Amino acid sequence: MRLPGQLSQFLSESGAIFRFALRYAGEVFRAPWEFREFLHQCYEIGFRSLGLIAVTGFIMGLVLTMQLRPSMVSYGVESQMPVMVSLALVREIGPVITALIFAGKISSGIGAELGSMKVTEQIDAMEVSGTNPFKYLVVTRILACTLMLPILTVLSDAISLYGSWIGVNIKGHTSLKLYFFQVFQTLRFGDVLPATVKTVFFGFAIGLVGSYKGYHSMRGTEGVGRAANAAVVIASLLIFIIDLLTVQITDLLGLN
Repeated sequence: MRLPGQLSQFLSESGAIFRFALRYAGEVFRAPWEFREFLHQCYEIGFRSLGLIAVTGFIMGLVLTMQLRPSMVSYGVESQMPVMVSLALVREIGPVITALIFAGKISSGIGAELGSMKVTEQIDAMEVSGTNPFKYLVVTRILACTLMLPILTVLSDAISLYGSWIGVNIKGHTSLKLYFFQVFQTLRFGDVLPATVKTVFFGFAIGLVGSYKGYHSMRGTEGVGRAANAAVVIASLLIFIIDLLTVQITDLLGLN
């Protein structure tokens, strides 16, 4: 029995991405290690994304606080604002929104960059010259994404909480010291650890999909655009799937 065309294409694409991940797993621990390129990608992927992540995090904390405040005032629990906002931001909203912003910027960028190198035969030229293009181009980018996203998420959470403090002080007055005292009094190890661990998988998925789409780009410049677009769509979908699985696992382990 033949499978429907879209289902067959989906399964074929999933298998190809899985084989690409296995190839990455085989190359990442094998010498030579492109340490200088890895540091360069950490700078390009991590540091150059910091401004966008910071602005997004600040607005996220400010808007969430301003949206929650009327409801909490009506129920007479305004004093619990730091508790509610910190749990929502650290456990779910911060990691997921940061990962989606990161995917939009980085996954599309990697897909377009490697796609351009593919269609202009630069990757083929690297193979002819004796360089391992997969090691140099793919492994370094996936590793950089895997490392940088958790760091950016922690910074985004901190900036979001600062934005939330400003939101609280728009119509009230709470000292920064008191606000963060309530935040850290509420947060537990079980809140922070799963949220941080899942961003490692988010970063890996973003780097993997972007690299795969770019590395296998075809059909000239049109293929580069399609690779960048598909990288964002698939990476965003994987973020939600990984998030769903993480929630289920943490619930089974009793970390919620």
